[in-house]
Amino acid sequence: QVQLVESGGGLVQPGASLRLSCAASGFTFSVYTMNWVRQAPGTELEWISSLNSGGTDPKYADSVKGRFTISRDNAKFTVYFQMRKLKPEDTAVYYCMKGETRGPGTQVTVSS
Repeated sequence: QVQLVESGGGLVQPGASLRLSCAASGFTFSVYTMNWVRQAPGTELEWISSLNSGGTDPKYADSVKGRFTISRDNAKFTVYFQMRKLKPEDTAVYYCMKGETRGPGTQVTVSS
C-alpha cells in the first residue's frame, strides 16, 4: 500500500525558507518520479515540481523556478522540497505525489 507523509510546513514571514520532506513507503521508491503539488484555498491543485528516479532531471513550474529545489534520497525513501524567498502567494497545502496518489499534505502559510 502506497503511503506518502509530508512534513515541514509552518507559518513563516515573507522571504523566509522552509524545507518540506515526504516519507514514502509501500512501493519501490527508487524507480518512480516524484512530484510536489500545492493547493491554495479555493483553487485547483497546481503542479510545481517533479524529480526523476535518479534525481538528475528536476523540473519546476515557472511560479517557483529559481526559488525552490527538489531533491531525493532513495536510501531514505524521502523526497525533499527546499523553499526559499517565500512569498504570500506560496501559501497553500503542499503534497507530494506518486502518480495519482498523494499524502495528507502539509500547510505552508507565508504572512507578515
